[in-house]
Parts: sequence; structure tokens; C-alpha cells
Amino acid sequence: MGLADNWLRHIQDVMAKHDARLAKVADLPNRIDLLCELNVIEQVANVCQTTIVRDAWERQQPLSVHGWVYGLKDGLVRDVGTTIAAADEVAPAYEAALAAL
Repeated sequence: MGLADNWLRHIQDVMAKHDARLAKVADLPNRIDLLCELNVIEQVANVCQTTIVRDAWERQQPLSVHGWVYGLKDGLVRDVGTTIAAADEVAPAYEAALAAL
């Protein structure tokens, strides 16, 4: 699919990583919603690993990364519990967000 493959690759990786959790959800719309939430959690963790974010935190620059999901069904933006403001918050926030799903 050309350039779209670059975007879809991340979703495929998230699906593979969380296959067991996704397989437990029989209803397709709910499984898609869960995949979206998992993708946000994973991408927040990825953003927090970038040199730009890491360098900002090392300089004590105030910077927070937020994980939000937009619901197409209701038009609401929902926080998935991954607000991270320092490098040492990444792993605990990631684990807590997964546990909350």
C-alpha cells in the first residue's frame, strides 16, 4: 500500500505483541477499540524513547507525553492513563495502563 505500510506496520506489531489479550475479546468492535488503546499505550512508550524527549528530560525541561484515544462512536477523547513527565515514569505508567485495560 505504499506509504501507508509505514503506518500499518506499527499496528501489526502491536497486534502481534498483544495477540493473546486481543484474542480474548470476541466482539470485533470491542477488539478494535482495545487495539486502538493498546496502540496508544505502545506509541506513548515509543515517543518517550526518542532522543528529543529524552534530551528534554535530561535538561530538566518540563515535558509530558499524554496518551489519548478518540472515540468515533461517541466523539469523546479518553485518557488511557499514560501521562509521562520523566524517564523513570515510562515503565510504571506503561504497566499501569496495560493493567487498567
